[in-house]
Amino acid sequence: MKPSGTASAHTDTFARDHLPPAEDWPELVFDLPELAYPDRLNCGYELLDRTVAGFGPDRPAFRTGDGTVWSYGELSDRVDRIAQVLTHDLGVVPGNRVLLRGPTTPWLAACWLAVMKAGAVAVTVLDRQRASELATICSLARVGHALCDVRSVEDLLGAGVHGLRVTTYGGDSADDLTELAAARPGPYRTVDTAADDIALIAFTSGTTGRPKGCMHAHRDVLAVADTFARHVLRPG
Repeated sequence: MKPSGTASAHTDTFARDHLPPAEDWPELVFDLPELAYPDRLNCGYELLDRTVAGFGPDRPAFRTGDGTVWSYGELSDRVDRIAQVLTHDLGVVPGNRVLLRGPTTPWLAACWLAVMKAGAVAVTVLDRQRASELATICSLARVGHALCDVRSVEDLLGAGVHGLRVTTYGGDSADDLTELAAARPGPYRTVDTAADDIALIAFTSGTTGRPKGCMHAHRDVLAVADTFARHVLRPG
């Protein structure tokens, strides 16, 4: 399967512009019934909103080590509020790259889902990556925005990335993402992305050389869930 030709929702076309020529793509086979995706879909909506619709908002989504439980309804509300902040407070437009950094927490997952629903491109990096590695990743992906756990922000600020707007979460300042999100209403109208719009750029660690980024489309994210996760992991 080659690029579909369906109109992109991205107004910032950086990711699509930097894909290899179509003739150099591998052959992507979507011949299983569960992979018959429509030309337009948003993986954030498919993973979250359809789950809420199918199983109800009270189903647990996250359980943390301290006993905190987030239901799917609570997760959906927070994701939509973060997406509102991205669009209306931070000025993120579809196709912008948004770097995500922090320990693995429900808030990090909520930020990722919000980036998906806003039609932006998530660049999730390791919490332990150093300032020099972060600077290289931001340069390669032309990252303009970052959502960062307040506990992990020092190296990111130390990277000295010109023009990078960093918004922290988990703190107590008035401009903390959690405070901005609390002031925003939901629900959020999900951006109507094309199935082959880029959803994320996954980078290697960069510990043995220059980091390398691999771009994945919205349909690719769902394909992982509908094949490997469904048939190998088989979560229950």
